[in-house]
Amino acid sequence: MNVCRAKHRNCGFRKCRIFAVETDTGKTLLPPELPDKQDCDVLIVGGGPAGSSAAFWLASNGYKVVLAEKKVFPREKTCGDGLTPRAIRQLEDMGIKDSLSSFHKYFGLRTRAFGKELTLDWPKVPGLPEYGYVVTRYDLDALVLENAKAAGAEIRQGCEAIGVKTDNDGVRADLRDKLSETSFTLRAKYLLIADGANSRLGRSLGVTRDRKLPFALAIRGYYTSVRSHDPYIESQLDIYSPDGTLLPGYGWIFPLGDGRVNVGIGLVSTMAKWKEVNTTHLLETFVSQTPDSWGLCEKNRLSEPTGGKLPMGMSNAPLTGHRYLVAGDAAGLINPFNGEGISYAYESGRLAASVLSKAVRYEKPEALAEYRELLDIHYGSYYKVARLFLQLMGKPNLLRVLVSTGMNSKTVMSVLLKIMANLMTDDDIGIAETIVKTAEKLTESVSG
Repeated sequence: MNVCRAKHRNCGFRKCRIFAVETDTGKTLLPPELPDKQDCDVLIVGGGPAGSSAAFWLASNGYKVVLAEKKVFPREKTCGDGLTPRAIRQLEDMGIKDSLSSFHKYFGLRTRAFGKELTLDWPKVPGLPEYGYVVTRYDLDALVLENAKAAGAEIRQGCEAIGVKTDNDGVRADLRDKLSETSFTLRAKYLLIADGANSRLGRSLGVTRDRKLPFALAIRGYYTSVRSHDPYIESQLDIYSPDGTLLPGYGWIFPLGDGRVNVGIGLVSTMAKWKEVNTTHLLETFVSQTPDSWGLCEKNRLSEPTGGKLPMGMSNAPLTGHRYLVAGDAAGLINPFNGEGISYAYESGRLAASVLSKAVRYEKPEALAEYRELLDIHYGSYYKVARLFLQLMGKPNLLRVLVSTGMNSKTVMSVLLKIMANLMTDDDIGIAETIVKTAEKLTESVSG
């Protein structure tokens, strides 16, 4: 939730002390000098949202950071491309506000289900904008990575982490520069793993997904559309399998403002026989059923659709280890309510930077344990509700009742938008607590 229970509420993540990289009365506390046996304070593996965010916050506060990214940016990345107010806030805090102005701005969500349509503006939330942007990851990730470089981070693109070892002195990483086809070793005090949902490096250090928790299946493609400049993103809440079964998930159309739209579907694994779903065929069916005004059809598809599995709701563990932290999709931090991962990647990268700065400044590796506590403070109760919600959504009859009931009231759907996009304020805590209790009772009744 957009609430800080550690020091104060409704912090908007700007004044919140737990987000602060070590400073003293507004002046940066310079980190200790690096010993000869170390090359940097923090090695970050992965140049996506979490890695670039952490690199920016550490480097801009005087810490020696090396970021290794196996790809060369810009590069394609499967994503819905929609940036919510939470994501925009983090980007603006990193000084990227002006750079976003050239991309497509939108002001809320148009949602459709069971023949009904509602248009919902983003809610007014203290400290957050009332708009979002749609930006391809091809453009966005390169922009944020370059911003981290400008802040002082050393960026090594085309550089893959082959393996790492940790000991009491720090981290020893074996890296391979794919451009020069050379290998080398880099030594750091600490490591941040931010290499995405598949996180090969995380798995090598024992990070695993809790298989009892749900995950998402998502696929998207780019299409041309006459409504590419639409001021609202659009979602379809009633998605059906070929045999007519209502599926737990949604379809989306996100306008890019350049003649293209991002079209996709997302499903969750709580449904029966989810392994039998062919997402490519499901996307084709969804495209054929979109409103004619979008002008979508297979002949307007610009490239082959891409997709994959997404870990959600802090389903990965451990997220802290000896000399390392895990952030972003590698930590399974995607929002189970709506499948958004970018906001939580930026935020967890920033949180990781705050903890790592403390560990470096005071030479206390044990400070890393605070990271999991901070994640629980910011996301724990919210993700608990979300996981219960997904269990309910896996029951088609209940899903039909809940969605159709919500579509009869703009007020109800506006509240749900606030909850599902994690835009609740201090005044909404009572609503969240009510949802927890209601979700638990519904789960019990349906299971019984």
